[in-house]
Amino acid sequence: MAKGYWVSVYPAISDPERLTAYDKLAGPAVQAGGGRNLALLPSRGGRVVAHEAGITQRVVLIEFDSFEQAVAAYESEAYQKALVALPDGFERDFRIIEGID
Repeated sequence: MAKGYWVSVYPAISDPERLTAYDKLAGPAVQAGGGRNLALLPSRGGRVVAHEAGITQRVVLIEFDSFEQAVAAYESEAYQKALVALPDGFERDFRIIEGID
């Protein structure tokens, strides 16, 4: 079974500190849904080399055991509460994708 992934890119964040409330809710919701953080850059000290569009803002990659599990985690009550905590003043490109076996 192919794995599922959440891929989030934040092209614009006016105040990164305001994401704290979202992070505190989203982290446990993702873990409860079976997700594993593979990357949270650059905020956790990871390196980024940007090409083409040149976006070096926050990038998040989360792995799930299946695509269905990834969708269910997004639709969960716990994660929906986290979404409400997202502050104004940022842009996010969020995708749920199916991996290749």
